[in-house]
Amino acid sequence: MTALDKSGAADELLVGGKARGGGPRRRRMRADARGRVPLPLLLPALVGLAFLSLPLIALLVRAPWRSLPDQLTSTEVWQALQLSLVCATAATGVSLVLGVPLAWLLARTDFPGRGFVRALVTLPLVLPPVVGGVALLLALGRNGVVGQWLDSAFGITLPFTTAGVVIAEAFVAMPFLVISVEGTLRAADPRYEEAATTLGASRFTAFRRVTLPLIAPGIAAGSVLAWARALGEFGATITFAGNFPGRTQTMPLAVYLALQNDPAAAIALSLVLLAVSIAVLAGLRDRWMTAS
Repeated sequence: MTALDKSGAADELLVGGKARGGGPRRRRMRADARGRVPLPLLLPALVGLAFLSLPLIALLVRAPWRSLPDQLTSTEVWQALQLSLVCATAATGVSLVLGVPLAWLLARTDFPGRGFVRALVTLPLVLPPVVGGVALLLALGRNGVVGQWLDSAFGITLPFTTAGVVIAEAFVAMPFLVISVEGTLRAADPRYEEAATTLGASRFTAFRRVTLPLIAPGIAAGSVLAWARALGEFGATITFAGNFPGRTQTMPLAVYLALQNDPAAAIALSLVLLAVSIAVLAGLRDRWMTAS
């Protein structure tokens, strides 16, 4: 075999190895390329990691571990914790009832202004929460666009009530659920729904019996994200619902208030919120994070 033949055979082996995913040498080369980190990238990456980790480490270091059980079982902390769990769950329920149909509308139908509607849905993600609270006051307050009608016709007052907390949390949390469910709907094959309708099922029956089971993982992930966002809401809640212990004082508001009077209680509540955040990330890791 001549040198040219050997070179051609080597090229064929190389091409064949590439078609089969690469030989051991190519895999080692890719592993080495991934393992090398340029120094100009490594140093800022480590500084960024320290910047994000140091506050959390400081929270754990300064936590009053010995008095933590007493802090978490105090009346004020327990009221805030209980109210936060109830309101966050109720806000998630509101987000499910309203957000899933809205996500289906954005993913499955074409109508004029759909891009504008999607922008409105995602606006609370980037809107400052305090601005959202002011907008809720102008819309649902006693002198608001809709609130004055609710007050005069039905005697319903939403600001500075527990229901106001639920509304404020749902306002900021619903976009997380809508985005999650819409993405799942776009990834799901619409032919299953079309097959159900050709067999005589109505659009709503096809949605209820076919689509919902298909997108259940996306709904679950969006619900967890919405619940976690509602649990940590601060700005819109304090603006629209106030900060009344036992009625509107949720955990973030209790942290803010306790930081001025009882820092140990503020740290204890912060640890609870941190634990919830870690649990949410752990539960959604397979869906929202790329496997290493």
